[in-house]
Amino acid sequence: MTGAVLAVVAVVVATVTMSGGHRGDDVATLDGRPVTREELLFHMGRLAPTVQNELTTTYHLASPFSWNAKTGAKSALQRLEASALDEIREDRATLVLAQGQGLVDSVDFADLTAERTEENEARAQAVQAGRTVYGVTDFSPEEYYTHRLTELATSLKDLLSKDAASPLHVTDAEVRKAFDADPDSWSANATTYAYTQLVVQVPDGAPAGFAAALQRRVKAAGHLADVTEVADAKLTTATYGGSGTTGLSTHDQDLASVLGELDRGQVSAPVKGTGQITYYQLDSVKTDQDKAFTEYSQRIRQSLVEKKYATYLQRRADDASMHVDSSAVAAINAKDVQQ
Repeated sequence: MTGAVLAVVAVVVATVTMSGGHRGDDVATLDGRPVTREELLFHMGRLAPTVQNELTTTYHLASPFSWNAKTGAKSALQRLEASALDEIREDRATLVLAQGQGLVDSVDFADLTAERTEENEARAQAVQAGRTVYGVTDFSPEEYYTHRLTELATSLKDLLSKDAASPLHVTDAEVRKAFDADPDSWSANATTYAYTQLVVQVPDGAPAGFAAALQRRVKAAGHLADVTEVADAKLTTATYGGSGTTGLSTHDQDLASVLGELDRGQVSAPVKGTGQITYYQLDSVKTDQDKAFTEYSQRIRQSLVEKKYATYLQRRADDASMHVDSSAVAAINAKDVQQ
């Protein structure tokens, strides 16, 4: 889809008429491009719940909440307007960058609004024709906006990191450096744990202090192999070869979680199950660094692209020149904000 696709960004708050045309109601310009009243109201509507919660907590506002409430030197409404303008600055950076890469034709509000309508009509026709439609069949303004901005960000990261001349390109050396800086974060799939396990059956009618007494005995022994004179106790040793947690049984996920938090020789807190209490002691841990790097290099590369993208986009947003028509913004009142 082309830039018209981003029409959804133009979606407005429910209280705003979606006329689709420029009506001379600009409230600001961003690098010479208009920011319309409808666009500002849309972002205010998106942010209203979050800003309301933040202001209520920070300024201990009374209930029911009012956008006319004073929050320091500004009203709640003025703070919402400022947050919305900040979001417009940041999101417009994505749209302008996407336009420069040929992903969209326009970032104008009217074009963005029309795009959502076109997309919904196309989906409705597909449903009527019996064709498969992936995702929602009718995007709400905010749903489509979020969907489209996410889609554009994904495409931009791919386009801007594809070769050495690209601003988001990540070198092999950078990947290796990131891995070496924090190898423990990238080792789960290549780590083997040797551990001792003590499973104690809880007898029927056990006193209320049974678990606490067992824990004191384990703590006093220091090592699970030294825990003696405990009825119905089974001591075993085993190894667990980490292969990540995806697709593992609940037991294996829990085991990986417990062992991953232990230092060598350390005994875990009691793990209570149905009719039994289990303790684990980590005997040794071995990580195949070469395997770990191979397993995780692509994920590390993507995480570095994400960081570079965030920095790159923020720099472009910060460099953008915004001029706000204060009188036009001041004309917006609390009734214009969808509660």
